[in-house]
Amino acid sequence: MSKHEVPVQPAMAQPYYPDDEIDLRELFVTLWRGKWIILFSTIAFAAAGVLFALSKPNIYQASVLLAPTQDEGGIGGLSGQLGGLASLAGINLGGGGANKTVMAKQVLQSHAFLSDFIHRHNLSVPLMATEGWNTENQEWVINREVYNPQTNEWLQDEDGKSYKPTDWDLVKKFRESHLSISEDQETGMVTLSVKSQSPPMAKELAAKLAHDINEHMRQQDINDAEARIAYLEEKLSETNIAGMQQVFYQLVESETRTVMLANAQSEYIFKTVDPAVVPQEKSEPKRAIIAIVSTMLGGMLGIFLWFIIVFIRNSKKSMA
Repeated sequence: MSKHEVPVQPAMAQPYYPDDEIDLRELFVTLWRGKWIILFSTIAFAAAGVLFALSKPNIYQASVLLAPTQDEGGIGGLSGQLGGLASLAGINLGGGGANKTVMAKQVLQSHAFLSDFIHRHNLSVPLMATEGWNTENQEWVINREVYNPQTNEWLQDEDGKSYKPTDWDLVKKFRESHLSISEDQETGMVTLSVKSQSPPMAKELAAKLAHDINEHMRQQDINDAEARIAYLEEKLSETNIAGMQQVFYQLVESETRTVMLANAQSEYIFKTVDPAVVPQEKSEPKRAIIAIVSTMLGGMLGIFLWFIIVFIRNSKKSMA
């Protein structure tokens, strides 16, 4: 080797840490040793999941698709034209169709509206005193420990407290278990859905909710307009100024037109695009999904328990 040659250093071997690698074969052997625990846990959870899924009653959902009625320049247009005059007279003609739609959706979920809806359609017993739906006889199976259908009376518990639900209980149950409202942000369409163990009732309640919210908002606007007409007529009788009398006449005409248009529209706030139908297929429970998830949870729990057992055994051996 010449003096200008640089000696080649041998490459340094990378350190090998066998403890940092996972031995798949050893892992499989470990799992195989605990196969009975893993299998037992998986089967137990699978059986529990199937029993739970089968114990849940079928729930059916009926939906009605609603479109907000367009403000075609009738009430809203005239209100805009006379808004300044109305302000001078000390009254408010109200907002346009968009504001009414937003308000209607909020009213639809309000405690006052739902409480009145439940009592008006006699839903207390179906909501709070039933065990299921008899598909053959098409009638509710009444829980006779809570309600007596012969006397139409709510029974009492061991402490003498009546099972009769309060309005709070009824509205809470209806909101959480039966009613759902969704809106398509692009089209503005509103989907009103009702869930029930009874397919006919799901359809009936969805249709009644759509009808009742229209009637509620219509009657509210008529009452407001009639109150404003009475106020304007009172002010009209108090003034002798021709100019102000003309203003009041125009405002009275506007409010009269509001009442007329409200009475003329069969679907006041929401127009039914797709009416509710009696559902033929259940919407829940998803029994197959429940069974699969419970089986997977059982398997994972079995593996976790076996690894804990192995860890405890190895710890005892190392301490011995």
